[in-house]
Amino acid sequence: MFKNTLICYLFKFILCFCILYYGTKAMAGITAPGGGFYWEFADKYFNYVAWLRSFLMSTSSFVLELAGYDIYMKDIYTIRMQGGIGVHIVYSCLGYGVMSFWIAFIFANSGTFRQKLFWILLGLVVIFIINVSRVCLMLVAVNRKWKTPLGFDNHTWFNIAAYTAIFIMMWLFDKSSKRRKTGIAAS
Repeated sequence: MFKNTLICYLFKFILCFCILYYGTKAMAGITAPGGGFYWEFADKYFNYVAWLRSFLMSTSSFVLELAGYDIYMKDIYTIRMQGGIGVHIVYSCLGYGVMSFWIAFIFANSGTFRQKLFWILLGLVVIFIINVSRVCLMLVAVNRKWKTPLGFDNHTWFNIAAYTAIFIMMWLFDKSSKRRKTGIAAS
């Protein structure tokens, strides 16, 4: 029984992760003008990768402007400080690998549709906030010529922060699942 349950869980997790992760890579490929497999219809109506990048850049811009910085978007990939250096937001900056992992984890676990939807959205919001924080810090850091702590690049720091948050949320999800199964009310 345990073996079948574990195999089923791993199958659901890996399948969901691969569909999300490699599906996003495929979407980025078919919506990139000039690429070998460019599909204009998908680029125009289903390019969630560009929407995510635009939302990340707009939100980061908004946060930095609230903090008193003069920010502008040089193009669809670059956010800049007025009179300063910019940060180029490429596909690997979007955090879709971390988001795919989180969604696959929730999808593979048991729970109602509503519970899973709540946890997926909560996790995506947390990951997005971490990513906005990273973009903001990176833009300020490059303009003030700060060095990254311990020599790690910003992607490594994002992964450390995001996966730490995910492991905490996994623990909270597991704790709430046990409460649901035993019928104990949350305190």
